[in-house]
Amino acid sequence: MDFAIPQEYRDFKETVYRFAKERLAPQAQALEAKGEFSWDNWRQLADMGLLGLPFPERYGGSAASPLATCLAMEALAHAGVDAGTTLSWGAHTILCGLPIWLLGSEEQKARYLPKLCTGEWVGAFGLTEAGSGSDAAALQTTAQRQGDHWLLNGSKMFITNAPIADLFIIFAATNKAAGNRGISTFLVERQCKGLSVGKNLHKMGNRTSLTAELFFDQCEVPAENLLGTLHAGFTGVGKETLEWERSCMIAPVIGGMEHMLEVCASYAKERRQFGQPLAAFPAIQHKLANMKVAIEGSRLLIYRVAWLKEQGQAAMQEAAIAKLIASEAANRVAYDAVQIFGGYGYIQDYPVERFYRDTRLSTLGAGTSEVQKIIIANEMLKAFWQHGA
Repeated sequence: MDFAIPQEYRDFKETVYRFAKERLAPQAQALEAKGEFSWDNWRQLADMGLLGLPFPERYGGSAASPLATCLAMEALAHAGVDAGTTLSWGAHTILCGLPIWLLGSEEQKARYLPKLCTGEWVGAFGLTEAGSGSDAAALQTTAQRQGDHWLLNGSKMFITNAPIADLFIIFAATNKAAGNRGISTFLVERQCKGLSVGKNLHKMGNRTSLTAELFFDQCEVPAENLLGTLHAGFTGVGKETLEWERSCMIAPVIGGMEHMLEVCASYAKERRQFGQPLAAFPAIQHKLANMKVAIEGSRLLIYRVAWLKEQGQAAMQEAAIAKLIASEAANRVAYDAVQIFGGYGYIQDYPVERFYRDTRLSTLGAGTSEVQKIIIANEMLKAFWQHGA
């Protein structure tokens, strides 16, 4: 087993880190305080080729591997870029662009991917509803075929990028009686008649990433905008997307933990109490050591999922394990970072306060920690049953 990262990947990660450190991170605190999405940051991500990172070059992408994509997202967070920027990027590239690349028709790829790669269009992903979060298959949005188009009715909740998005991937029931085997996926453009976007939802963290509800009232979607196979949206688009989401979109928590470790170690060496630096106290040393353990363990798990995707292998259980361990570890790191800073960690002038709020989302989005445990158990039991254990 070779755990070495190729030098070209390490060089790429360093390039992204330097870019983010110099160009994006200096504005992070101010943007987060105002809760503003930065179009300037968005254009810079596009100019760096990051918005189309995993897609083929013929569509304007960079043909980067899943691991390279993880490294880029990790590097952004490590540089201190606000979590909202990485969340918006992930929703655009991984949740919206990726299903089009993997499952779309050639016409759909040619129409949408170049616009997503350049950042001309912003993408979003609509699965969650007000009454179906963890139980996503219980969604109530419906789609009925009517001549040369589909009519969508229903709503979606907590949709990242919704206030600024030009293209939405929307899950809707096309055969209610079939449960999750009767759900299809549609490419819905913002100008589609019958689509409306609710107000921006003000969140605890990730505040530079705009979030809103979507409403569909006899929303007319061209028939050719069905993505993938009819009735296979949940088992096709949903499953494939979630595996990538639980690796590439979780990768920023590694970078965020690295950033916190550096910030906390520096503070612990400078801050003095009882006549000596905080770093001299075993209690503080233990917290820093726990942070390092959390980073390295999470990194190995997430990189393994990326490697499996590169090999074309399914990784449902591995992705759930990586997501569960990394997100829970990041929340412990966030807690300890505030403890190390003490009262200063509770003040918005310091990055640990922002990290504490931002990190809370990691155990909720892409399936809660409780849902990850259900997935892990189901996959494990399935394997036992198949082998007669």
